[in-house]
Amino acid sequence: MTLEIIKPGLATSVQDLGRPGYFHLGIPEGGAMDRLALRAANLLVGNDEGAAGLEAVFMGPEIKFGAEMSVAVTGADIPMMLDGDPRETWTSFTVKPGQVLSFGFLKAGARLYIAVSGGIATEPALGSRSTYPIGALGGFEGRAVAAGDAIPVGTGAVVAEGRSVPLALRRRPGTPAVLRVLTGLYWHRLTEKSQKAFFDDAWVVAPEADRMGYRFRGGTPMEFVDRPQPFGAGSDPSNIVDGCYSYGSIQVPGGLEPIVLHRDAVSGGGYFTLGAVISADMDLIGQLQPNTPVTFKRVKMDEALAARAARKTMLADIRQALA
Repeated sequence: MTLEIIKPGLATSVQDLGRPGYFHLGIPEGGAMDRLALRAANLLVGNDEGAAGLEAVFMGPEIKFGAEMSVAVTGADIPMMLDGDPRETWTSFTVKPGQVLSFGFLKAGARLYIAVSGGIATEPALGSRSTYPIGALGGFEGRAVAAGDAIPVGTGAVVAEGRSVPLALRRRPGTPAVLRVLTGLYWHRLTEKSQKAFFDDAWVVAPEADRMGYRFRGGTPMEFVDRPQPFGAGSDPSNIVDGCYSYGSIQVPGGLEPIVLHRDAVSGGGYFTLGAVISADMDLIGQLQPNTPVTFKRVKMDEALAARAARKTMLADIRQALA
């Protein structure tokens, strides 16, 4: 069974929940930018939550189905049609051989997830089918899909049509989006004035926003505490002797525009990091469009752990709703 890609959309790639365990070798975890949306799409069509699907950015692909299967689309708010007839997102539906799924113009969010019963069955690389284009790993030939590609699909049972994730469980960013942050190892490098301004300022998503990281602009340039630059660091005050980057780290080259490192980011470098966006909010970043207003909110570890627990509860509620 295959999916024929008639039109690829924009940066459409095969993604699952990633390939943990290789970050120390410089290979990022990767996987879906919005993990909750991918998990929900898989649950809707009866797959394991970690099955591979398609992640599309801003524009949906046009897909012709080679067999009968169940389909669900989650994530961004976007109109979609099956042979020209409207279908609902976050809801399962059945397709027949030869039918074509297409999409309209994006209304809200940034990334949509397309799951099919049986899951995408491309060859795994290092235990994952996720596409890591910089390393040409995973996905379909290590790249985004292109027109004419025949994407293999695994064997899966067709599930009932109309299974739907309740509206209250479709988590999306607010306006402005609020991203909670734990300050980190290099937080002391900023003056108290700049520490306060980072959380007080209004930011917007810059056009430079992709799977490696999201840049933010609009806030006050940051000031650094004076110090002699350590041996091995660059000349800019934002430089450090190379250090490790955790998932979600916020680096600020030159003290000007924060960059939140995301799924395909590097594992270390020579810029200081002021902290990290908490894991519970990383999915939200994947749904932010350029020019979206954002505020950063400082939290403590107990708040971050509570947020992670709340996210796990939401996922459990989705499982229960679709059981």
